[in-house]
Amino acid sequence: MGVFDRLPPMDHLRSEKMCFVQLIIPAESARVAVTYLGELGLLQFKDLNEDKSPFQRIFVNQVKRCAEMARKLRFFSDQINKAGVRSSVRPALEPDIDLEELEARLGEHEHELLEMNTNSDKLQQTYNELLEFKLVLTKAGGILASSHNHATSAERELDENVYDREVDEGNAYLLEQGVHQGSSGNSGVRFVSGIILKSKALAFERMLFRATRGNMLFNQAPAGEPVTDPISGEEVEKTVFVVFFSGEQAKAKILKICDSFGASCYPVPEEMIKQRQIFNEVSARLSDLEVTLDAGIQHRNKALETVGSQLWRWTIMVKKEKAVYDTLNMLNFDVTKKCLVGEGWCPIFAKSQIKDCLQRATFHSNSQVGIIFHEMDTLESPPTYFRTDKFTNAFQEIVDAYGVARYQEANPAVYSVVTFPFLFAVMFGDWGHGICLLLGALVLILCEKKLSSQKLGSFMEMAFGGRYVILLMAIFSIYCGLIYNEFFSVPFHIFGKSAYECREKSCSDAHTAGLIKVRDPYPFGVDPSWRGSRSELPFLNSLKMKMSILMGVAQMNLGIVLSYFDARFHGNALDIRYQFIPQMIFLNSLFGYLALLILIKWCTGSQADLYHVMIYMFLDPAGDLGENQLFWGQKELQILLLLMALVAVPWMLFPKPFILKKLHKERFQGHTYRFLGTSEMDPDSEPDSARARHDDFNFGEVFVHQMIHSIEFVLGAVSNTASYLRLWALSLAHSELSTVFYEKLLLLAWGRRRLMHVKFST
Repeated sequence: MGVFDRLPPMDHLRSEKMCFVQLIIPAESARVAVTYLGELGLLQFKDLNEDKSPFQRIFVNQVKRCAEMARKLRFFSDQINKAGVRSSVRPALEPDIDLEELEARLGEHEHELLEMNTNSDKLQQTYNELLEFKLVLTKAGGILASSHNHATSAERELDENVYDREVDEGNAYLLEQGVHQGSSGNSGVRFVSGIILKSKALAFERMLFRATRGNMLFNQAPAGEPVTDPISGEEVEKTVFVVFFSGEQAKAKILKICDSFGASCYPVPEEMIKQRQIFNEVSARLSDLEVTLDAGIQHRNKALETVGSQLWRWTIMVKKEKAVYDTLNMLNFDVTKKCLVGEGWCPIFAKSQIKDCLQRATFHSNSQVGIIFHEMDTLESPPTYFRTDKFTNAFQEIVDAYGVARYQEANPAVYSVVTFPFLFAVMFGDWGHGICLLLGALVLILCEKKLSSQKLGSFMEMAFGGRYVILLMAIFSIYCGLIYNEFFSVPFHIFGKSAYECREKSCSDAHTAGLIKVRDPYPFGVDPSWRGSRSELPFLNSLKMKMSILMGVAQMNLGIVLSYFDARFHGNALDIRYQFIPQMIFLNSLFGYLALLILIKWCTGSQADLYHVMIYMFLDPAGDLGENQLFWGQKELQILLLLMALVAVPWMLFPKPFILKKLHKERFQGHTYRFLGTSEMDPDSEPDSARARHDDFNFGEVFVHQMIHSIEFVLGAVSNTASYLRLWALSLAHSELSTVFYEKLLLLAWGRRRLMHVKFST
């Protein structure tokens, strides 16, 4: 333990030391001060108005204004995406504007855009109606022409009801009579023409037949092209219909049915001359509307381009303003002194920077009274803040996604800078793939200034934020690929000749003739002769599986060692004695011993079965090892390690809760006042003990918590070691898939191409 005590406290690997501060800000400089503090980003305000609803706070109207401007900006964004207008990636250079001017400009743009949308919708609806009228004139004119030619034999039958001969003859008589009269005002046959959805045509025909009791003649023809519905605005398939009937009552029924089915009725004259005249007029109006619609769309797109060039800049501005007023709503307003009082946390190193910001805010707001900034004492637990830069920020976010460390706790993100990309490289080690990944990372890094000022998509934004993570993954992937000797699954003799050659000098097929060792081992990485050999898969399986276990045991030991430094930093001797020590004993008695056996087997070249050794270490500790004995005294060592692992479990479980109970009892009997000043023996300072500043000590809760922690560690030691075997599984899967892709796709395609070339040349 003396060695660990002499090590440095690792202050630079922990969260920053925080202090609780109070700010008294004059009302006239409050907005500017909070804006500058927000740009600095080193002060976290505490909400002093938790008892108030959002609508009872001081700056609720300003927040509503910002929310309304944000709604307008979202409306502009939706309109730009809907119109397919490509906004400028870089915003146009314009002079800075204040919030009031931006609000007025957004209102003008919204009013203009809504007016253009309304006019465009009306013109589009008129255009769609005229297009339907044109189709009805075309199709209904053909139906009427055939009726004038006495094409009564082409009358249609309903699918559900079959007309009898008398009804057909009566309809033919009525139609013939109406055509001869040629006047819709007489008592002869009349007709209604229109257009209806194709899916409703059959039900529409049936309803007409039932309503008129069969005293009608229904003719229909497909529109021939998709039509934009005037009401819904969607393109649909429609059918043109002409209904012949007789009588005013039948006409009223038919029009009501048309209205209920959503059919559009259009007047079509019987005379061909009038039909042609109306058709020409409709066509001319359609042409004029097309020109008008195109001009309106161009004008609207230009307006959207103007808005789109500043949309990103305006959005950032509105978000900042809303954040400022949300922060101001967290402060108390002193009516008598006309100032705002705020409290919050800041790192100790940032106090000078915060004071400079407050001085600049006082100067720029022309305030006669300065901002008061002073520290305060508090019993609350400070928040966790880690200083990061563009390189370490992505690693810190990866760690924070699993959980944020407690205040002044060791930061695992420092170690993940190396472990995370290296474990990726173990799974996907291929220096060909690594070079491709490296080129992509270098492009993101070299274009860093350009990409940081642009609005990126979700995928590109994620890749750009983790560009340094990708860079390290690529570098480690190249390194592990050189160890695996894989370049898109193809081995190369980079570091010299292979240690193996054919048994006979005349052989050329190493897979069937066999190999013998003729020189020293390959100097770096896997010997290329293993690739394609019969024992390739068993050899790589054994190598990568054992390597994964070694890495897993090493990383789990690192985590336990970090818990020691945390307990030592906080002066918590109970955690060192009753958690760190038994955890190290349990983990290394079982899995540390397994890692030792792997190293001994590699160094000695033994053929011992490690599965058999570990299984019978539990089932038959005193049994004879036989051929599986790797060193002298192995059996006695296994018995000792097994006993140590069994002792470590109750060591973790029982002592700490009973010691905490004893300390709590003595504390309130007045026997341990000398321990109250130290965090080592103070039960309230223990993170796993009863909560601080509570007089009651729940022993059952503490014991159950410690029991869960102990069981979780024992089971986690087994499951986590097995989880590290994923490194082996994914590495093997990546290698085999690359081999299949190379042999079954690239080589096969190249062979066919060469064969076809030979055929054509012969």
